[in-house]
Amino acid sequence: MKDCISSHIPLPYETPPAAEAASREETLLQAVEDSVMHGLFGPTGRRSFLKALGAGAAATLVGGFFPLDAAKALALDATGPVEKADVRIGFMPITCGTPIIMAQPMGFYKKYGLSKAQLMKASGWAMIRDWGTSGQTDYSQMLAPMPIAVSMGLGSIRQPFIVPLMENVNGQAITLRKDHKNVTGPQDMKGFVFAVPFDYSVHNLLLRYYLAEGGVNPDKDVHIRVLPPPEMVANMRAGNLDGYLSPDPFNQRAVHENVGFIFKLTHQIWPGHPCCVFTSSERFAREAPNTFKAIVNALLDATAYSSDPANRKEIARIIAVRNYLNQPVEVVEQVLTGSFPDGLGNTMNVPERINFDPFPYHSFAVWIMTQLKRWGYIKQDVDYRQVAERVFRATDCAEAMKGMGMTSPSETYITHTIMGKTFNPADPEAYLDSFALKKQPL
Repeated sequence: MKDCISSHIPLPYETPPAAEAASREETLLQAVEDSVMHGLFGPTGRRSFLKALGAGAAATLVGGFFPLDAAKALALDATGPVEKADVRIGFMPITCGTPIIMAQPMGFYKKYGLSKAQLMKASGWAMIRDWGTSGQTDYSQMLAPMPIAVSMGLGSIRQPFIVPLMENVNGQAITLRKDHKNVTGPQDMKGFVFAVPFDYSVHNLLLRYYLAEGGVNPDKDVHIRVLPPPEMVANMRAGNLDGYLSPDPFNQRAVHENVGFIFKLTHQIWPGHPCCVFTSSERFAREAPNTFKAIVNALLDATAYSSDPANRKEIARIIAVRNYLNQPVEVVEQVLTGSFPDGLGNTMNVPERINFDPFPYHSFAVWIMTQLKRWGYIKQDVDYRQVAERVFRATDCAEAMKGMGMTSPSETYITHTIMGKTFNPADPEAYLDSFALKKQPL
């Protein structure tokens, strides 16, 4: 398996994604034209024909007796019309969902035939889950463990959900109340009250991992409560919280309001860790395949655009408005650009604070399941690979990326390093057994 222990998982966009997106359609049309020429004249005759007339005149002449324009149109619309243009997409007002959110005002959904796509803003993750399982939304932004939990019937009715795309990696932080500036590590956090956005969240799992690595039992030495991210700053101001591990922009908002300081970016705990994903019920993906393909392509395009640092300020301005994040543009820009005050008097420059990478590695799902089992959320034996491959559709994502002219990773299972400890997805039970601190069975 390919090792991946660099400072972050390499994004698949080695050239500026905006330029790739702009030329993708032209590349496809040129390929159609080249194929027609090749079929009519063969490789040698095609070259002579083009040399004699020039490419433009040759295409015009061929178009006179071959329906070249129709062939191009067919290539652009190979999957046929979408079954549902007015898809409903659940989202949370956090920067993790940047591609899902910006795809509406910036026209990415419309570009792929979803002219009436509706974004539905939720106030909490349980609402997102319930909308998705009840069919009130067609697609959803979810925290990476949520579709695994729903598919396994953990904490909710069991229903198969799939993840065709990741949304973001990194992008979270541990934020502490401003009177805790003397804290240096987990050993100073005993007795703290922390908030996380959901039980089935990478936030909960990473906070538990960080505390346990420092010898602090997350079930006995601290109190971890679930709180919707938009309520975290107010609760910290009121003294109800000592800290939280939260999605942005609420870490940066605490600094902006002089309520707290950024203690540690999750990038420092696990470089390139998963966070939010784009999900669909298995049933809807099967019953509306053209719609499913259209929205996956739209979000691949939007994720590529979001991954380019040159576009971050523009995106911040667009998604900060009331309909979406309802945050000061300055705060959103600080998160997306990675240039920000930390609340301790320092101006930080961390470009990898948040990244946007669409590839849902199977090994992400396996790691999540080891930690859900570690802390007692999964109580039974689990077939890690079977669940990972049914829920996280890495192979399908690779095919979709290829169809969009993008380069995808060659492996779906890779090793990851979390706080200096290597996770090998080939042996999840050995990894789980290696932890001294875990929930003891009753």
